[in-house]
Amino acid sequence: MNSDHTNLAAWTAYGRHHIERATDVAEVGRIAWGFWPSGPGAEVLGDLSGKRVLDLGSGLGKYAAHLVREYGAVVDAVESSPTQHERALARYATVPGLNLLHADAVEYLQQAQPYDVIYSIHGFGYIDPHRLLPALRCALKPGGLLCFSVLHTNSDGRGPSPSVVPRPELLPLAGGDPLTVQMWVLTPKLWEDLLVDNELFIDGIDILNAPEATSRVSCRLFRARRRVPPERRSHRQNLSTGQGS
Repeated sequence: MNSDHTNLAAWTAYGRHHIERATDVAEVGRIAWGFWPSGPGAEVLGDLSGKRVLDLGSGLGKYAAHLVREYGAVVDAVESSPTQHERALARYATVPGLNLLHADAVEYLQQAQPYDVIYSIHGFGYIDPHRLLPALRCALKPGGLLCFSVLHTNSDGRGPSPSVVPRPELLPLAGGDPLTVQMWVLTPKLWEDLLVDNELFIDGIDILNAPEATSRVSCRLFRARRRVPPERRSHRQNLSTGQGS
């Protein structure tokens, strides 16, 4: 079983478990890019009014729903797990401005109309970046914003891997045994190199550490933009100076 199948099976089991338990998940009051309600919030996404916004690996859909309700955004939320998508539909299907989609992330990106903003909260670590990033580049408008958070150090204190290969990690399951997933836990330099290879250039990287001193878990939040082609930049400069009219 390859990494895609392993992760889809795990997240399908995860969603089924919470459906059977009727797990009550509280609404969020802010975007949390790490595993804690601290650090940067929705402000890193900028003004979302009138923008095409995509939540990639949206899970229950609670963050997409938050952006729709609190920021007036119109958000497409893509989730590959059928049971996670089922949970999202049961909770947010009637929220105006929120479009819940069940699809493989890469397949969706390959046929999507380009977005102004694409974000993902912990979703990137479950997808081979060599598959994901070329598709994402084409689905992000030139100059468009990409924000994503990923695991950096796990609960055992193991830091990022030095090469672009997946490794087994544990997905906690409340009231059950943890599930094994395959994750790409990479150094910031590796992520930056992969992004640059796909014409995505870093605006900034935030360190997201657990608030408890005893916890070794750490995440990173990446902010990047797709390169604007030189001819388009020149056209914009001409317009701003009144040339070419």
